[in-house]
Amino acid sequence: MPDKKIKAAFFDLGETLLDFGKLSTTRLFREGARLSYNFLKGLGQPVGCFETYCWRNLIALHIRCWISNITKRDFDALVLLRGIGTKKGIRLDRQQWRHFAWLWYEPLSRLGRVEPKLKETLTALKKLGIKLGIVSNTFVHSSSLEKHLEQLDILDFFPTRLYSYEFKFRKPDVRIFKVAADRIGEKLENIVFVGDRIDKDIKPAAKAGMQAVLKEAYTNAGKKLPKGVWKINQLSELPALIQKINAETSH
Repeated sequence: MPDKKIKAAFFDLGETLLDFGKLSTTRLFREGARLSYNFLKGLGQPVGCFETYCWRNLIALHIRCWISNITKRDFDALVLLRGIGTKKGIRLDRQQWRHFAWLWYEPLSRLGRVEPKLKETLTALKKLGIKLGIVSNTFVHSSSLEKHLEQLDILDFFPTRLYSYEFKFRKPDVRIFKVAADRIGEKLENIVFVGDRIDKDIKPAAKAGMQAVLKEAYTNAGKKLPKGVWKINQLSELPALIQKINAETSH
């Protein structure tokens, strides 16, 4: 009988580790556009008028998102925005481009919330010997996401981090779960995946061979829990759940 003891846990980002809730994307985009525009203008870069700058980037992002929905493959927003800026004569060094990308994300980061005792929960998991990682569908550059996680003082809990724009596939493609298992050094059956989306997190993780835990969120409200899947209301319930699963598998 195969050993199904949980030795590692992967988490989704949005509405799992970070709670954003329902968002006004247009407002957030304009806030990010204004911050990045002011940054460039302060450096004397050729940005032109704000509305043209804002719409040029918005249309480009919309087109790339549309293409991503067809190809099922994410893109790197930093590469896209840098390409648009470079064509308009904007010249920045590597660190400035990363800060530029952060300014687009910064309004969203301000809305992100974590559970009050998340650090204690992650510490408890580490004490159980559980390796921790992140698998997220995103076009936001890793430098921005990791700056946000660092601000929340939880980045170091997750040495293994996979962002879909770095691959030719994304969730629910089972290949990303298999790569995650290879990266963290554990078999699929010894990993639990925690996410909020039944379609993109839970079903494909289970299909790949992982054990799946659904976190309560507005994204799964009223939806039927798939067979063989656990559900938690808060991440703080996870250490006890893993202990329970491991105790059952040891008999």
